[in-house]
Amino acid sequence: MPMRIFLAGIMQGSHRTAVLHDQHYRGRLKQLLIAHLPGADVYDPLADHANSLEYGEMLGREVFFHHNRLCGEVDVVLAFVPEASMGTAVEMWEAYRHGRIVISISPLTHNWAIRFLSDIVYPDEAAWEQALTSGELARQIEKLRRDKAAANAGS
Repeated sequence: MPMRIFLAGIMQGSHRTAVLHDQHYRGRLKQLLIAHLPGADVYDPLADHANSLEYGEMLGREVFFHHNRLCGEVDVVLAFVPEASMGTAVEMWEAYRHGRIVISISPLTHNWAIRFLSDIVYPDEAAWEQALTSGELARQIEKLRRDKAAANAGS
């Protein structure tokens, strides 16, 4: 069964207007995941909803809650959080409370959402990429999958 990964990350952040942060990280992270985790099925919410800032109230609400549900169903949520992101924090919470693996790329190591919801935290993209390309990340994910499955079997 392929590993299902939800690519979470900052979109609007603290912008007070309807604009997005630079989203180029998404393509790069997705490409690296597919190259180094064979069979990975990576879902990028922005790819299907590039015009989401233009959505009306009903569609925006539907998409927001759909993505949050997905985070509780996938195997891994990879959260790119270079600065605070309320939407990403909600996605991380949904993954955490459903026993999914949460991997964060963030310098916000003292932020409680990052600290307490993440199984693994990388301070930046370079550290994450090194772990991914060396195979270390794949080993950590497999160990976490086994540990979480054992914990669920015991409860």
